[in-house]
Amino acid sequence: MVSSDIREVFAGPKVHPAFTWHCEPARWALGDGRLRVEPEAGTDFWQRTHYGFRADNGHALLAQVVGDFVVGTHVRFHPVHQYDQAGLLVRISPSCWLKTSVEYEPGRAGRLGAVVTNEAYSDWSTQPFDGREVWLRVRREGQDYVVEAARDGREWEQIRMARLHEDRAGLAVGCGLYACSPKSAGFVAEFTTLTIERGRLA
Repeated sequence: MVSSDIREVFAGPKVHPAFTWHCEPARWALGDGRLRVEPEAGTDFWQRTHYGFRADNGHALLAQVVGDFVVGTHVRFHPVHQYDQAGLLVRISPSCWLKTSVEYEPGRAGRLGAVVTNEAYSDWSTQPFDGREVWLRVRREGQDYVVEAARDGREWEQIRMARLHEDRAGLAVGCGLYACSPKSAGFVAEFTTLTIERGRLA
């Protein structure tokens, strides 16, 4: 359980002890101030909507936090296949969570967006995004979640506001980074920071 602010810059040799893996990837490493993750083929977080399938086997490095917080990361991505993705995940259960990332679309702009899953049904809001790195953060304020992104780590833009229906006051939720390769292996994500700040932004 997180009791104070965390600023993980992946200096090694281990990640902060508050973080544990959900579906630990076979290939990940620390070095040069980054966490390098190579997601396995067929990994994803999604529930039912539109596509019909259910997946809860994405790789996520999460810490448990009670109360208001801001979780943030900076990620560089080297995608290969459609839907390769890496970003932030807030997780209560397999049927209730949110994620935010840039998902790769070959031959065109990627999709910066957020997936919010309630009662085992996912939705997906997106906007075009060109580039190979992004700063992301999610703010938990009461039972509300605000998802924001920045191209430079300074100028933040809100991309989503949502509720997770299983959330309640006093509940510990998992939050941290994630990466997935729904179609095939070969994608590499490099995270340079992972921060958790207790409370709300001033």
